[in-house]
Amino acid sequence: MKKNIHNKLFILASVLLLSACSKDFLERYPTASVTPPTFFQSESDFITYTNQFYGYLPGDAEIYGESADNIVKSSVDQQVSGTRLIPTTDSKWGWSELRTINFMLTSENVKNYHDAAVRDHYVGLAKFFRAYFYFEKIRIFGDVPWYGVVIATNDEANLMKPRDSRVLIVDSILSDINFAIDHLDAGKKVERVTKWTALALKSRICLYEGTWRKYHTEFNLPGAEELLNECVAASQTLMEEGPYMVYTKTDGPTGKPYQDLFATLTLEPVADEVILGRRYSNELSLKHGLQFYITARTQGKPGLEKRLVNSYLMADGSRFTDIPGYDTLQYYEEVQNRDPRLAQTIRTPGYTRIGQTTPVAVDFESTMTGYQPIKWMNNPSFDGNGQSIQDLVLFRLGEVLLNYAEAKAELGTLNQADIDKSIWLLRDRVSMPNLNMAAANASPDPYLAALYKNVNGANKGVILEIRRERRIELIMESHLRWEDIMRWKEGQILTAPFQGMYFPRPGFYDLDRNGVMDVEIYTGSKPPATGPYQIPASDLSGGTKGNIVTNRNIVKVFDETKDYLWPLPIEDLTLNKKLEQNPNWK
Repeated sequence: MKKNIHNKLFILASVLLLSACSKDFLERYPTASVTPPTFFQSESDFITYTNQFYGYLPGDAEIYGESADNIVKSSVDQQVSGTRLIPTTDSKWGWSELRTINFMLTSENVKNYHDAAVRDHYVGLAKFFRAYFYFEKIRIFGDVPWYGVVIATNDEANLMKPRDSRVLIVDSILSDINFAIDHLDAGKKVERVTKWTALALKSRICLYEGTWRKYHTEFNLPGAEELLNECVAASQTLMEEGPYMVYTKTDGPTGKPYQDLFATLTLEPVADEVILGRRYSNELSLKHGLQFYITARTQGKPGLEKRLVNSYLMADGSRFTDIPGYDTLQYYEEVQNRDPRLAQTIRTPGYTRIGQTTPVAVDFESTMTGYQPIKWMNNPSFDGNGQSIQDLVLFRLGEVLLNYAEAKAELGTLNQADIDKSIWLLRDRVSMPNLNMAAANASPDPYLAALYKNVNGANKGVILEIRRERRIELIMESHLRWEDIMRWKEGQILTAPFQGMYFPRPGFYDLDRNGVMDVEIYTGSKPPATGPYQIPASDLSGGTKGNIVTNRNIVKVFDETKDYLWPLPIEDLTLNKKLEQNPNWK
């Protein structure tokens, strides 16, 4: 799991100079066995040292546990509800990982290593992780200090420096990632960072930063087009030269390639598409809690939000939200003849667990909205607390294809041939019709246009469709939805009430049409239990009918003047007077 050790920005030791502990923090070597005279003398030293970097990658819940507007839970994160306060301390403003990376990059033994190819490979690996580290920092805080050295206790200039501009940080990130691309191994290794992983990260970084600068005009940042072009180039190189393809095999646990991409226990069967993943093992007792999170009654009861379910197209490629009365269709009707990814993401009528043959209905004990996730799920033996062993995906070709299409659409250079080699590959995997660029631009979806208010121009229709595709394809993957909302400057999306299934009246409901009642909507006092899950009609949007409204007592707000960035912690602002708080955080 990713390490969240909080270490003050090296400032504690400098400003206070008050304890041997602070001094030791800055002067000690990253591990007890690492000393300048004796380490980095062989490739095995490089391997041993860089192995720790993989612990900096996101862990299990950081991959699947997103909480923007895709997945609704029984609680609402502060950044979603708009109730963040300036913290006294914050592990997100932590720098120990950077210190460990920079220790290697500034080591004289590394610089003077006798085999330049070996040296540059591992330097490239370290620079990949430094780029990854700083990309996270700018997404959270914007401007941050750039450190390319291990700071000594008497280095007041570095210890007390102000934040560097976001432009400088991104330029430095790209310098690191380009070095990594040029020097990392070009092999195909699902558990190791390679040249292809670096290209995938560059694709993600440049799309994020290019669209951030395009839509966040309040920051007046240059270079949006250049970054989007860099995204296109990195994505295209990976698409054309990399050893990856969209996974389409039908010999997995369910026989459905999209679902099996996440349902397999190990990444090898789906390595056609997976560029980098996080490994787990029953034999090594490396487990996580994914299936417990989805099936337990005590883990937030995650469920898809209604607007996401509405966004899935019909199986023939037409828009669900163009159907008269779409918003009052009941569960059984609304999930019929839809994009197959819907039934491979949530429980729909006839759903069976892997390894079983008896259909199971939606379990309202475990989902807030009724749209119960099944993505990443394997057989029920892994439902226990901390018992899941599925490997988890960090980077895959599917995301790169979407990055490519979006960047070209934002640049105004997208054409149908570009769609055919990106979006079409993802849709074809599930036998969906291709996206027609001309038709999309001629008739932009009004439902999506109301959701994404900042999209304009000649490519409005196709940009909206690419956003639809991205949301559906990448749900529950590395919190990408939150990042998308932030870079598109669409924080207003988070303020709408989160909703679930529609019920037209009080009474009993057989959701699967199998003769068994699954839900009772009641008015007044709660009646004696008769088996179905009981929901008070007061939880519906219309009082006696309507959509389930979750977290109805929480009024969500989003302050456009400050909430796209996180506040710096008070303690660090106090220790270093040259640091400035992010705009409008008081």
